[in-house]
Amino acid sequence: MLMGEYSHSLDTKGRVIMPAKLRQDIGDTFILTKGLDGCLFAFSQTEWLNFEEKLKALPLSDKNARNFVRFFLSGATECEIDKQGRFLIPNNLREAATLEKDVVIVGVGTRLEIWNKEVWEQCDEGISADEIAENMANLGI
Repeated sequence: MLMGEYSHSLDTKGRVIMPAKLRQDIGDTFILTKGLDGCLFAFSQTEWLNFEEKLKALPLSDKNARNFVRFFLSGATECEIDKQGRFLIPNNLREAATLEKDVVIVGVGTRLEIWNKEVWEQCDEGISADEIAENMANLGI
């Protein structure tokens, strides 16, 4: 399971180190795409195939479904971890998530989220344990 929070920096070529604790679960090759809330999503090959199947099952006749599929697939790219444990974030995805220098990689179960550090800190500060607790029943927890 992908979990934890890790701070790293992009190098001048747009590469970032994949934390060692996450490498085994994400794999040497994984899929990176635009995510929600201003971050990027990274999926292992297996999790990407599961996600892709869900995308394929969406109705072509539904405009929201088409936009959802476009959003995730248009920026999707396969990434490979090099011998130094780094991977390249393509320029279009760096721009989509406003990644400049400091990034945070967050494990959220079946995927990773890659955030601009300042955006992550604002998002993380906005998460209220009390509010989450109040909504757990609505989420089936």
